[in-house]
Amino acid sequence: MQCPHCHHPDTRVIDSRPADANSAIRRRRSCDSCQHRFTTYERFAPSLLVIKRDGEAQPFLGDKLRKGIEAALADRPVPAVEVDRLVDRVEAAARAYGGPVPTDELGKMVLSGLRALDEVAALRFASVYKDFKDAEDFERELAEMEATFRTPGSPA
Repeated sequence: MQCPHCHHPDTRVIDSRPADANSAIRRRRSCDSCQHRFTTYERFAPSLLVIKRDGEAQPFLGDKLRKGIEAALADRPVPAVEVDRLVDRVEAAARAYGGPVPTDELGKMVLSGLRALDEVAALRFASVYKDFKDAEDFERELAEMEATFRTPGSPA
């Protein structure tokens, strides 16, 4: 642990005890260089896990999600603030999922959000997420998007 006063890399723990109703550990530290004393708290930070298609569990990476969304939105007229909102909504939904989230579920969340923002970006994302092989895959996705957005009483 680096000293916050002199930035020396070596400090030692001089006292350690439970804190915050046993949800954290409070540590008193002393810098070996300047003798400055300070307190740190060690807390459990639950991480969100994503289950890849091959069954491997990996930590959720918001930056990776953002890059995928931005790639789908490349050259599209969508403000950055909308990308931020979509990333936040998807991450919140993933946390609310209640356990490790399969990538298929994350993909559905992103695709739903992109459909509301930009149909072209949604189609781009779907082509990667759903692993399109030919033009029929695009046609099928377009038909699904049209059916989703068609309102009762509107022309077909």
